Amino acid sequence: MELQEEMSAADAVLLMSSVPERISDLVFALDETLLRYRHGPAFPTLGGLIFHLLDSGSKVDALLRGAHLDGLATADVRATIDPSPPSGEPAPESREGALQEAIEDFARIRRRTVDLLHGWGKNEWDRVISDPRGGSLTLLDVCRMVTRHEMAHVAQIRNLTVLLPEPLDLGPQPPHQ
Repeated sequence: MELQEEMSAADAVLLMSSVPERISDLVFALDETLLRYRHGPAFPTLGGLIFHLLDSGSKVDALLRGAHLDGLATADVRATIDPSPPSGEPAPESREGALQEAIEDFARIRRRTVDLLHGWGKNEWDRVISDPRGGSLTLLDVCRMVTRHEMAHVAQIRNLTVLLPEPLDLGPQPPHQ
């Protein structure tokens, strides 16, 4: 059940700033095999879901910085918040060490964005950005959408990590004869 109360700018910034740490806390001990785990055919791999969240978060940060620093007035906000995965590309979780590096990059980018958001006044939060498919949104509305999207994925990651199979200890292996 989704909360229906209005999210303030401070709430959105606080939640956005917590995403990199939450992701890191949930996945710090996962190896490559567990990142490739798929709970069912309709589910993404755990690594694919994490990389989707990191990718969309970085794109959102670029959109917010562009709107503020470059005066960006038109953007496909919904596609930025929830981009479709590129087809035919190998899964990023298959590269050794890619996850930790991607989380660190995202955390660095998000810190810069959050620092920028902390300095915004009412006029900046109320600035409108036009989405050709979704109408006009204030930058606060964009941050609220981002927060809901990212928190939903953090919950999804948490739920999928709970469902990871336990390692099986089959005992000592018999010597080869």
